[in-house]
Amino acid sequence: MIQLGEYNTLEILRDTDPGLFLGDGEDGEVLLPNRYVPEKFEIGDMLEVFVYLDNEERPVASSDKPLITKGEFSLLRCNQVNKYGAFLDWGLVKELFCPFKEQAFKMKAGGWYLVYCYLDEDTERLVASSKTNRFLDNRELTVSKFEEVDLIVSHPSEMGMNVIVNNKHLGLVFKDDIFKDISIGDRLKGIVKKIRHDNKLDISLSQIGYRNIEPNAQHILKVLSDNSGFIPLHDKSSPEDIKEQLQMSKKSFKKAIGSLYKDRVITIDTNGITLKGKD
Repeated sequence: MIQLGEYNTLEILRDTDPGLFLGDGEDGEVLLPNRYVPEKFEIGDMLEVFVYLDNEERPVASSDKPLITKGEFSLLRCNQVNKYGAFLDWGLVKELFCPFKEQAFKMKAGGWYLVYCYLDEDTERLVASSKTNRFLDNRELTVSKFEEVDLIVSHPSEMGMNVIVNNKHLGLVFKDDIFKDISIGDRLKGIVKKIRHDNKLDISLSQIGYRNIEPNAQHILKVLSDNSGFIPLHDKSSPEDIKEQLQMSKKSFKKAIGSLYKDRVITIDTNGITLKGKD
């Protein structure tokens, strides 16, 4: 069965004036318009295409790669708004529709919005929704503590930044764990820091505990190397200075320099840290 909003691998059935007709081997057919027809092909070849509805609400295939597919989240630009809703640029000829009822905040032309793409059961059309939380579910988690996860930055809160975890769950990165500029729609790697009793997920943008020592130590070594073997930081430095210069918490910093000092890679005094062999 040919699936709307997804990539389908279909067989070339016949060549016609408007384009190639492709089939799924189950009596399903869809047109690949001439603009997408490859230069060389033979009847019976298999093509991977994206299928959606054209302006006449007919299924149509495209070799273009959309910015979002059914069941995914993505940051999209709003091209226009009319009395029915907003129309978003998703990389295809026909824009992706986001009705007013699916807008967390009223969209404006030129704005960028994180949306979820789904197939509306009533209209059988692909639509977008910026009410992303309702497509996330933490009741049955598919992640565990200390697991590395894929993140999409969702929206800010008073406590930090909400993130979409593995395209399935809602998580939170607390303000104290954010050491670099992040924006809505950014795709990052993170670590599950804590799973709360209500299945809420605390997410870290760096590794946790002893897992964090090695990457941070490597980062400090690189900064030392880039600064002639010296940085004016030590275990009495303020958290603000450490965050500004190294983009990490003071706790992580102290663990990392402790590891480096124990391995006799650095020396530490009241002026700062020196890479051995550079003093």
